[in-house]
Amino acid sequence: MPMPVREPLVPGWIVLIVAPFVGSFLGTIVRRLPEGISVVAQRSHCDSCGAGLAPRDMVPVLSWVALAGRCRHCGARIDWFYPAVECAALALAAVALWADPQDAWLDSLFGWWLLALGWIDLRRGILPDYLTLPLIATGLIVTVTIAPAQLADHAAAAALAYLMLHGIAWGYRRLRHRDGLGLGDAKLLAAGGAWLGLAALPQILLCAALTGLAAAAILMFAGVRLHAHSALPFGPFLALAIWLSWLLGPLALAAPL
Repeated sequence: MPMPVREPLVPGWIVLIVAPFVGSFLGTIVRRLPEGISVVAQRSHCDSCGAGLAPRDMVPVLSWVALAGRCRHCGARIDWFYPAVECAALALAAVALWADPQDAWLDSLFGWWLLALGWIDLRRGILPDYLTLPLIATGLIVTVTIAPAQLADHAAAAALAYLMLHGIAWGYRRLRHRDGLGLGDAKLLAAGGAWLGLAALPQILLCAALTGLAAAAILMFAGVRLHAHSALPFGPFLALAIWLSWLLGPLALAAPL
C-alpha cells in the first residue's frame, strides 16, 4: 500500500514570495552586524544622502529596477548588493522547492542562514559567532526533532569537525607563522556536522575544497593574480558544500557498497 503524501508545513508559493523579503533582511544583516550596527533600531536610508527610504523604495528587486538603481532623492547610484542578495535568496528557495517540496521551508531557512554567513566572510573575512554558534545549536535541535536516534552521531560530528579544522589551523600557523584557516571556519564545519552527521563530513570538505580550487582557477583566468599570500575566504565554499550536502544527500562515492 503506497504511503500517503505528506502535506508541506509551509506551502511552496509562500516560501517563494517570502524569499526576496528574507533576502532584503539578510542584506541588512550582512552589512550592519559586522559593523556593530543594529539591524532593527536604525531606519533604512540612502548611503549617499541619508534620506529615509519609504516602503515603496524597499520592495525587493522591483524598487531597484523601477528606480534604475538610483536613489529617488539624490540620484546617487544604489549598490547592486541588495538586489543580488534578494535574488540569491529567491534562487535558494526555488532550488529547495524543486528538491523537496515538503521540507522546502526548512531547506530554505538553512540555506538563507548559510548565505548570510558566506556573504559576510566574502565581504569581511569573518564568520561571526553570533551566527555560527546558534547554527550549531539549531542543527542539534532539528536532529532531535526529526531523527532523535541520530543525536549522538550529529553531536560527535560537530565536535570532531571543530577539533579537526582547529587542529589544521593550529598546525598551519606553527609551520607558516601566519593564519590559514580561522576558527570561524571550524565552527561553520561544526554546524555542518550538527545538521548532517559524521558521514557527511568528508564530502563537505571535498566539495568545499573543489569549489574553492575552481573559484581560484576562474579568478586566475579572469586576470586576478594569486600568490602564496593571497587570502581566499573558505567560508562561502564551506557554506555551499554544507547546503548542497543537506539538500542532495550523500554523493554516490560516499554511499555504502
